[in-house]
Amino acid sequence: MGNRLSKIYTRTGDDGTTGLGDGSRVPKDSLRVEAYGTVDELNSTIGMVLASDNVDDAVRETLVQVQHELFDLGGELCIPGMAMIEDADITRLENSLDSFNEPLPPLKDFILPGGGMAASCCHLARTVCRRAERQVIALGRQEEIRPQAQRYLNRLSDLLFVLGRVLARAGGHGEVLWQHERRRKPKP
Repeated sequence: MGNRLSKIYTRTGDDGTTGLGDGSRVPKDSLRVEAYGTVDELNSTIGMVLASDNVDDAVRETLVQVQHELFDLGGELCIPGMAMIEDADITRLENSLDSFNEPLPPLKDFILPGGGMAASCCHLARTVCRRAERQVIALGRQEEIRPQAQRYLNRLSDLLFVLGRVLARAGGHGEVLWQHERRRKPKP
């Protein structure tokens, strides 16, 4: 196991830089730090889903596994050249996605974020996941990034969408469907 943190503050970042896992220092607002920082934020929002009521064992087990993989992905992004997310992780996400999606009715309308606390938190996690994916794409334009990182986030956002649907139904709230006709009409 790596080094244990016995002292949390080091003062080394007071100049606006942070250390990567390979020992190099970069600005705290670099694309690499933005990418792995957003993956960390995503992991935290998934923690909010797990802290909600009405999360069944299958969803919980899936999301806890995802949290571990997101920690690995953060490590991969923090250490240039590191490889931690594999094709098998993406395949597992696809299998979970298919399994959770299969019993759901086909979509005929857009779904709004809502449907209870767990579902709402899942939709929030989905949007953070999409932002993390965009940041990994931006980083990949400047530096070498393995394609598994981007593919993992792309598949995970789809899974989080489906889990939001599952949680809305399981919580008894139901899905919140977008109703185009509810738009306010301008007064003549």
